[in-house]
Amino acid sequence: MNISEIKEMIQAVVDSGVAELEVQRGENRVRIVRGGPQLEVAAHGPVPAAPVTTYQAVPAPPLPPEARAEDEKTLAVKSPIVGTFYASASPEAASFVQVGDVVKPGQVLCIVESMKLMNEIESEVAGTIIARMVENGAPVEYGATLFTVRPN
Repeated sequence: MNISEIKEMIQAVVDSGVAELEVQRGENRVRIVRGGPQLEVAAHGPVPAAPVTTYQAVPAPPLPPEARAEDEKTLAVKSPIVGTFYASASPEAASFVQVGDVVKPGQVLCIVESMKLMNEIESEVAGTIIARMVENGAPVEYGATLFTVRPN
């Protein structure tokens, strides 16, 4: 493990809000524990970092008004993983879906990149996209609402 990998793990803990993460690769082991507003990182093995480092956690941004205004007639499409939200397959490509688009089950809505893997998030229902809750390129947590859909 190198410093950049450890920083990515720390950022994943901060972004996801999980309480603890421990990763072991061979003789290298990193344990990140979130305690209140700070994180404690302990690295064991030949990792080129200080053994214990404390980072200030950044609070999650407030939910947009559309997320708080969900009613019983809409369904939330939630992120199944922690990662980075992408509305399209590449920066120059069009978004998979726009607000107002009609979608069908299995249709790709977006991509969530996690650990360098591109995970396609598909619609589970037929319906209309009511709102996109995440900006392109923004980090998302497990269970974060990505879209709201009004089923047909």
